[in-house]
Amino acid sequence: MAKHSEDWFEDKSEVEEDTEYPLHEYDLTSSPNDFNIITLFNYIEAGTIKIPGFQRNYVWDIKRASKLIESLVIGLPVPQIFLYESSRNQFLVIDGQQRLMSIYYFIKQRFPRNEKRTELRQLFDKHGKILDSILNDDTYFSKFALSLPEQLPSQKNKFKGLNYSTLGDYKSAFDLRPIRSVIVKQVSPQDDHSAIYEIFNRLNSGGVNLKPQEIRMSLYHSDFYDMLNRINTCPQWRNLTGISEPDLHVKDLEFLLRGFALLVSGDDYNPSMVKFLNAFSLKTKSFNAEQIQYLENLLLSFLQSCSNLDNTAFQSSPNRFSITAFESIFAAACRHAFKSHALINGKITAESVTQLKEDEKFMAASEKGTANKVNVATRLERAHEIIKVR
Repeated sequence: MAKHSEDWFEDKSEVEEDTEYPLHEYDLTSSPNDFNIITLFNYIEAGTIKIPGFQRNYVWDIKRASKLIESLVIGLPVPQIFLYESSRNQFLVIDGQQRLMSIYYFIKQRFPRNEKRTELRQLFDKHGKILDSILNDDTYFSKFALSLPEQLPSQKNKFKGLNYSTLGDYKSAFDLRPIRSVIVKQVSPQDDHSAIYEIFNRLNSGGVNLKPQEIRMSLYHSDFYDMLNRINTCPQWRNLTGISEPDLHVKDLEFLLRGFALLVSGDDYNPSMVKFLNAFSLKTKSFNAEQIQYLENLLLSFLQSCSNLDNTAFQSSPNRFSITAFESIFAAACRHAFKSHALINGKITAESVTQLKEDEKFMAASEKGTANKVNVATRLERAHEIIKVR
């Protein structure tokens, strides 16, 4: 199985910078609070502060996390964090997850291994914190000692290599260091927490380089997206993608979304792919539990139908996952079952997959302008004609 990599997939869709989103008028209140570090840590431990599902994984490396801790130790200002009051004494992090989790891990004296971060996020969601048995497991964590550069060639940075327990006289100052925390509460519309997603998007789109799917998840998070997150860790799906761990920037989750979008709404596709996926994501917010469960079962039946295919079936070249091949085969294999609200009964033949990938019309529609309407329609049409389930 290929190693986790930023370039493991092939996607030649056009990328748009200016994307329109539906807007609402909100009545919000915001109040500043200067919580000290140990209070914020205790809130995370108690589950009072939670990381919502639309947030991405922890992505900082130890050097960046160490610089934050050093800034706090020596009294330099750090950016404020934004918390959303979802209910009484329950707060969701809108902006500041990387900083808060860096502080949390530093106090725990453990730093998460890169390949385990998606799994750790799921464990954090499940338990509200990282259990001590996991924290002490070197499979998931390494020791968190500050990784800092030398101040001068001949003078060692006195904080380099220290951990939370060895801060000495600086420990109390660190614990009591205040961080400005702005608490936002939505007054209206009532029973609609959409403001949190809009705030998250606007705070993050101009700073950290969020990928389109990360922003999409923030604006349109739903039970359907929770289902996609579950499938994204499924071993059968991971085998098909060729990487063992979910992508930190959720590109593989976008592949699942594209498959469903073209299956459900492919006949109505109009460019761009970005806007098409945004519109479909908004549509999924209205899906009920029964619809979502059916779509999850349908996807699982698709994965089962691929059991006779080798792990290169959806690759355009060694270790390069082809989104155009996957979404077309997925839509074609699921088409008849979806129309009758059934599941796939049978196996996709390896011969038909090979035939599709070598088909001249399909190949031409997968090379350039892959997101234009004609090419999307051509790929779906050729897959419907060629892909066989027996």
